[in-house]
Amino acid sequence: MLASLALHADEARLWVPQWLGAQYTFVDQHQDSLHSPYAGNLSLHPEGDTARSHTFGAYFGVALPAHLQLYADVEMFKGEGVSGATGLGGLTNGDVIRSGTAGLGKGPYLARAFLRWSLPLGEDSVDVERSQDHLPGKESTQQIEVKLGTMAVNDDLDKNRYAGSTRTQFMNWSLFNNTAWDFAADTRGYTDGLVVAWAHRSWSLRYGIYLMPYEANGQRLVYSLPDSNGQQLELTLQPRVDGWALRLLAFRNKARMGIYEDAIAIAQATGQLPDIRADDQPGRHKYGFGLNGELPLADDGDTGLFMRAGWNDGRTESFVFTEVDRTLSGGLQLSGAHWGRPTDHFSIALAINGLSSIHADYLALGGEGFVLGDGALNYGREQILEAYYSFTPVAHLTLSPDLQLIHNPGYNRDRGPARFVGLRAHLEL
Repeated sequence: MLASLALHADEARLWVPQWLGAQYTFVDQHQDSLHSPYAGNLSLHPEGDTARSHTFGAYFGVALPAHLQLYADVEMFKGEGVSGATGLGGLTNGDVIRSGTAGLGKGPYLARAFLRWSLPLGEDSVDVERSQDHLPGKESTQQIEVKLGTMAVNDDLDKNRYAGSTRTQFMNWSLFNNTAWDFAADTRGYTDGLVVAWAHRSWSLRYGIYLMPYEANGQRLVYSLPDSNGQQLELTLQPRVDGWALRLLAFRNKARMGIYEDAIAIAQATGQLPDIRADDQPGRHKYGFGLNGELPLADDGDTGLFMRAGWNDGRTESFVFTEVDRTLSGGLQLSGAHWGRPTDHFSIALAINGLSSIHADYLALGGEGFVLGDGALNYGREQILEAYYSFTPVAHLTLSPDLQLIHNPGYNRDRGPARFVGLRAHLEL
């Protein structure tokens, strides 16, 4: 009888849309004035800047027969980032959407719409709580998983317990993702694609193939996978669910991109400034690798360390995420349990970004990318320090004062240092 009732309850949940949650995130960030003997179109504003951003999201899911689930997320963005969200490899507000070349509107848009299919491979299961893109219930610890539709590539890859959400953890782009990983996405950060995963108790393997944009930081996607695509492969090693984790990532992009060396050669032959976009041609490739680790130390994993390292060939145009060819980052999350506030966190981290020599030469000659362009360049590695404290004054609301200090902003020793003070409010229902 109990088994029959449970079966009828499961059947009743099929085809019924479920509201999985909603969120609102507000960021108020101030950039101090900085030393700036010269500036270009994409430089940090020398006189400083203050900007506010707002993101809204509502998330839905439907359970379907045959281990299928359907998810749909609606979001809306308003506001902007300091200095127009340019002038840095590691931008300071990960919740900002650049207007890019698309002239994006400020109304609601469909961020995700995908089918998920899972095939259990064993008897062991874990409880899954209701959350964004997760229907409540039980899920096998060993399974084959397939996702198809519109999604964000970093929903499934380069995850990290201590540095993986710009809305609740570090805000700098170099700390919530691997910035040398130029993953496929439109201007808002979403794309259409397919992900296949094989999950085991102690490891998982994921492969994804996605549509690339037609142009750098563009909203228009190329709907021909043979001509343009972004492919990713990630192996995750995690012997225990709450233990250490190590992720090994490789990616390869094929798109209508430019080559820095060719753009420089054309500029020298014509006497003009180099323009990487003018060299865009279909069939160009970019590849790279990433390493991502997390190490719980205490407080049931609420205190722990993380690190990331990334490298891409640096020969072909930075096309989607940001202008970083090498990156190394690491940091600490400390639970507030140590001072009697177990839901609070203090976190601090350092990131160092670099460019390939030919990418640096391109910028030094006055070339522009989609986030960098000081008009000249005295190259130095971009060094980023971020610290934040998060606390919950009332249920569902998290406040996070945030400080960032950046030396050699935009890889330029002639500029900076740049200082940023911010306050983030995150409401989640």
